[in-house]
Amino acid sequence: MSFKVDLNSDLGESFGAWKMGRDADVLTFVSSANVACGFHAGDPMVMKQTVKDAIAAGVAIGAHPSYPDLKGFGRRNMTCSPDELYSDTLYQIGALRAFCDAAGVKLQHVKPHGAMYNSAAKKPEEALALAQAVKDAGGGLILMGLAGSEFDKAAEKLGIPYAAEAFADRGYMNDGTLVPRKMEGAFVRDVEVAAQRVIRMVKEGVVEAIDGTVVKLRPQSICLHGDSPSAVEMARTLRQRLVEAGIEILPLCKII
Repeated sequence: MSFKVDLNSDLGESFGAWKMGRDADVLTFVSSANVACGFHAGDPMVMKQTVKDAIAAGVAIGAHPSYPDLKGFGRRNMTCSPDELYSDTLYQIGALRAFCDAAGVKLQHVKPHGAMYNSAAKKPEEALALAQAVKDAGGGLILMGLAGSEFDKAAEKLGIPYAAEAFADRGYMNDGTLVPRKMEGAFVRDVEVAAQRVIRMVKEGVVEAIDGTVVKLRPQSICLHGDSPSAVEMARTLRQRLVEAGIEILPLCKII
């Protein structure tokens, strides 16, 4: 049996004079990049450069829309109507797509960021609003969302391409959601442990939650966070261990 998976990372999250992450290094190991669109991080210059760098590295590009929350890096909860979510997401997709069009590359996918992602994973009306924005943006964009969440159902309902995502460097609750960042067990710091967890996700379709429960999931894409201090080491080790385990790493457009 052959196994294939996409490796993605959230990139382009610098803003003005403020620098975030080691994007150029991470790009050498991933197959898809989620590029911030200016609402939680990123600005026009950063977006343009990140698209250029991703193309040079042979990495597929996706939009990474967020709540309008620069100060909180998109990680603070906001009360937004479905129409606001739809409009904000469609706007951000359009902004990044303009840079992709100018560079002669196709936008591959859309992955919501932070608090928007976590909220929509649990709320059907929010997941549907985000999925509708992806559909209406056109071009056969792939929606990426948390495996086993409301994103799965929204994509199926609207008939759009979908990639279920799991996380290499985050802990899981027993309901398949991510451990809140302020809780113990939220992060997987050991890169070798993270790699073995991901191999099990891809090959067995399960992950162990923080309480020992075995949670079923079947991801097409694995995320590692580009803003983590160990992002480059995590990316390098994860790619190496996956290849050693016979797992082929490909961008989503070659898997979905």
